Amino acid sequence: MPIDTLPPLRDVIARHGLQAQKALGQNFLFDLNLTSRIARSAGPLDDVTVLEVGPGPGGLTRALLAAGAKKVIAIERDRRCIPALEEIAAHYPGRLTIIEGDALAFDPSSIKAERSLKIIANLPYNIGTALLMKWIDGDVWPPRFDDLVLMFQREVAERIVATPETPNDYGRLGVFCGWRTDAKILFDVSPQAFTPPPKIVSSVVRLTPRLNPMACNPRILARVTQAAFGQRRKMLRQSLKSLGVDPIALCENIGLDPTARAETVTIAQFVALAQSFEKL
Repeated sequence: MPIDTLPPLRDVIARHGLQAQKALGQNFLFDLNLTSRIARSAGPLDDVTVLEVGPGPGGLTRALLAAGAKKVIAIERDRRCIPALEEIAAHYPGRLTIIEGDALAFDPSSIKAERSLKIIANLPYNIGTALLMKWIDGDVWPPRFDDLVLMFQREVAERIVATPETPNDYGRLGVFCGWRTDAKILFDVSPQAFTPPPKIVSSVVRLTPRLNPMACNPRILARVTQAAFGQRRKMLRQSLKSLGVDPIALCENIGLDPTARAETVTIAQFVALAQSFEKL
């Protein structure tokens, strides 16, 4: 059953001559049932303002508006897609704001929403991780948004939710996401759902901010995790030397074995390391 009375996405793309560009990390979703599932994954959208990054021809945009989002703010770098998005804006008067620009330069805290703000997006593959880190490693926490529902490559999704129990995927991304959010992989999306089909499976991830994460300076945590995972096969007593302090004392200050490797250190222990390093 159609989610609205707008033309099928294939017709929209053909009429506007839109071809996904690899340089922009574009893979378009045509299946509006799938985009509706992504929209529903964020919970009820009544009274919610949604920030969407990389809407392309607007498949997810339409699903968000059809699901009842009070307002959608769509940031699109590819000006070829703007006319297609403007047709959606005309169909939903006053509910879709289109911003032509780079999402990496946009600050979500600048959005004035009466109540809830959620970020829901099929992120361009080439900037997905950078955007996520930009949103979760700021000095101000809790953030302006209440929820993140985002699509990534499956391997990136696995890194987001990783812990020492999944050492091959565990790294800086998992530490930051686990520290400040409750992250879960909701479902996978087959390559055949996209045009053009990517070579990998994608996954939709929901990250809900923790209101009171363990106290820590994100910049210090970034330095500690970069040092530890930069030489992940080495023991901490070696990998943490790049911090310029005695790594053995740094570990022993928090009761951590200096012979441990980064992939075995819990998120809480990394936070404690960062706290100890800041004092030193």
